[in-house]
Order: sequence, then C-alpha cells, then structure tokens
Amino acid sequence: MFRDQRLGEISEDILDYLSSRKADQRIFLADLLVDRAHLMMLKERGLISEEVASKIIAALDEIEEGSALGAGEDVHEAIEAAVIALVGPEGGRMHTGRSRNDEVATCIRIALRDDLLDLMDGELCFIKTLVRLAANHRESVIPGFTHTQHAQPTTLAHHLLAHADAALRDLGRLKDAYRRVNKSPLGAAAFASTGFDIDRARTADLLGFDGLVENSMDAVSSRDFVLEVLAALSIAMVNCSRLAEELILWSSSEFGYLELDNLYATTSSIMPQKKNPDTAELARAKTGSVIGSLVAALSICKALPMSYNRDLQEVTPHLWRSLDWTQSTVRILDGCLSSLRFNLERLKESSVLGFSTATELADSLVRITGMPFRTAHSIVGRIAAGKGEPTMRTLDEISLEIWGSPASERGFSNDHLLRALDPVSNVALRANAGGPAPEETARMIEERMRLIAEEEKNLAGMRSRVDGAIEVLRAIGRSDVLRDLKGD
Repeated sequence: MFRDQRLGEISEDILDYLSSRKADQRIFLADLLVDRAHLMMLKERGLISEEVASKIIAALDEIEEGSALGAGEDVHEAIEAAVIALVGPEGGRMHTGRSRNDEVATCIRIALRDDLLDLMDGELCFIKTLVRLAANHRESVIPGFTHTQHAQPTTLAHHLLAHADAALRDLGRLKDAYRRVNKSPLGAAAFASTGFDIDRARTADLLGFDGLVENSMDAVSSRDFVLEVLAALSIAMVNCSRLAEELILWSSSEFGYLELDNLYATTSSIMPQKKNPDTAELARAKTGSVIGSLVAALSICKALPMSYNRDLQEVTPHLWRSLDWTQSTVRILDGCLSSLRFNLERLKESSVLGFSTATELADSLVRITGMPFRTAHSIVGRIAAGKGEPTMRTLDEISLEIWGSPASERGFSNDHLLRALDPVSNVALRANAGGPAPEETARMIEERMRLIAEEEKNLAGMRSRVDGAIEVLRAIGRSDVLRDLKGD
C-alpha cells in the first residue's frame, strides 16, 4: 500500500530502495584500504596536508576497530560521514579528486581478488585430492559409461583424472579472470577523470594492483570483469555438478559403487534404512543458482549506455552469492572425496556388464586376422545381439557368414578371445596418451602433481604481491613511516 508522499513518509522507503548497505558489508575493509591509498597519494602530491592526512588515517583506524558508522545510503558515504564526525570538516578532504563511481569499482575489485585467491586455493586442494585418489587406484578396474550405459572398462584412476583435468581448466579460467580483475579504476572519478593533479599509478601500486583500467569512462562503467568471473564460476560449478551427480548415482543401491561418509549424508526422517547424499544434491542445485546469477548479471548489464548507471549496483550481490556458493561447493566435494569408500569389488564386477569388452574383441579381430574394422564391428555386433557368452564356435560361425572365413583359420585363438574379454587386459592395452593403462595414468598423475606444485607456487606469489602491498599501505598511519616519506 502506497503512503501519502505529502507526509514525507516515503523518503525512508526510497532510501531503503536505493541503499546498498547490506551488500556493502563485503567491501567495508576494501573501502578503508582505498581511502588510505587515496590519502597517501593526495599527501604526496601536496593536495592535502600531512597533519590532516594523519588525522583522517587515525579516524579510519578507529572505524576499522569498530567505531560506529555514520548515516549514508552506502558504506562509502557512511565511512566519510564517520570520518567527518571524528575529524571535523577537514575530514571531507578525503574525497578530493574522487567519486563514488571509481571508489566502488575499486572496492569491488579488491574484495573480489581476495575471494578469487581463496577460491583458487580451494580448487588446488580439490584437484590434489582427486589426483591423490587416482594414485591409489591405478589398477582398480571400473566400468566406463557413455549415454549412462556400460561402454568399456577403464580404471578409477582414469575416471578421477578426468575430473581433475576439468578442475585444472576451471583453475586456469579463474587465473585468467584474476588478471583482468586486478586492475585499478581508482582516479577515474565520476567518469571524466579529475582536474586535480593525482597519480593513479601510485594508488594502483599501493593497493597491489597490476596496472590500471586506463580509460576513465571504461574504468567506472564496465562490469565485464564481474561477468567473466561469474562465467568462470558457472563453468566450474557445472563441472562440480557432474561429479556430484556421479556421487549420487554411484552411492545408490542400484550402483553400489561407493559409500559417502556419514558427515556428508543424512538419514531419512521416516525411513531409517536411507542414507541420502544431501551434500552432493545441494552441490547440484547450487550450480543452477550460480548459472542464474550469471544470467541475471548479463541481463542487468546489457544495453547500458556509457558511462555509469545505478543498475550496476544490482550486479554485485549476484557476484558475492555465487562466490560463496562455489567456494563452499568445492570445499564440500573435496571433503566427500577425501572420506568416501569405494566398493572396488562391485566396480570390477560391473566393468564387464553389457558386453563392455566388445570393442576390444573387434579390435583384436582386426589386429590378428587383418579383417576391416567395420567387418569386425558387424561380427561382434551380431554376437552381442545373441545375448549369449561369446565362444570361438559362435565367433567362427558368424565370421564365416559375414567375412567368408572363420576367424580361427586366420590365427584368432581361444586365448585371444579370453584376453579380449578380460577387462584387465582391455585396460592394459590402452596405453596411448591419456588412456587408462596403469603406466599411462602413472605418468599423468606425476605430471598433474608437478602442475599442482607449480600452481601452488604461482598462487603464493600472487597472494604475496597483494599482501605485501597492503602491509605497506597499512603502515601509513605510523609516525615513523610518515617521517620516512617526508624524508624522501
């Protein structure tokens, strides 16, 4: 029900509608860092006195330690109001040569890069778990599926490495996005830069950025970096959802391939025999939520004219929620994998169901007798249609009918038949690059562990670069640092 605007009661409703204070909690600390960097640059450029800068920094310290924020429709206004309350009118000099537009764009990037670093850490742990599990199961024969039907035997190591490689690509996409996230828009002001003699490169360096979003209009109005991150998160979650789906299927009584630890499953409220894979099901569901956030953000950003529009305020909540959902999903799936128990006997028994060795039988006929593959495919297809256990007698009869010669007369023996039907032999023969043969999965595991170590080193360097810059920035309020800067 609408209230009478003449009474002035609508103002609170409008302010609440405009406010981003709830979502801004995520960028509170980032805003304080931006304020510090901007103040230091203003002081160095002679745009603010050292005395005023020190008072404002002391006020920022007090705010960070828990001083009540002032009024304002967003965290930026609230911090500025609190600074002015603590310092007096001179506190308003903090906003010299700056707009909320470049301020908020910078804060989002700072908070986002920290979340990306944490997520990449989680991805590496997840990948390491997959690869270590694979190392324990190079010889564990399991059924492979296409169209959710038994296809060919493979190994558990081969299967787990497939998920690990997908996760490595997810990590690569996050790293690529990070490079574009970690650029500074600060100093772009509202969109047309500022007449004050500021130093954008200095604030970028103080905040640990790798460079500038140079064009001032682009700097404040673009959110393609958010869209790119949301796209990377959506793809990562799709890959997580595929694994979650397998955990759900494989833990069912119909499959019986694995059992989830009780920590990651629940009991039915009415059926005491049930063990429900709730965490994996929620991982599957949260994937849809992340994809929905990407679509929502794309819809908000489309057709926005240059430069800044308030519509962009609605984009960031989708980003933060998706980051949280993805981080927790990766963490939960890592825990599921680390604690589950595989039923290796059931997996091996299932590896030959549905005549899954048929492909190797056809391949063996080609290698040994020299018949064309399509002919071998027809012969084995006829055997499969018969639904009986393949024998040399059946094979010879069908081979004579289709090829005009019994396979046994072309060197194909019963030993060859038994070897072709053996899932272990099937797997061992597939030693080409990327195949399931134990020696090949051993090579892949070694290579993935090397990649993981390399990525851990790279990630530590990225984090060190940011943390080092912020550590220096936080020292800005110390008298000895100010004295050193004055001496310079």
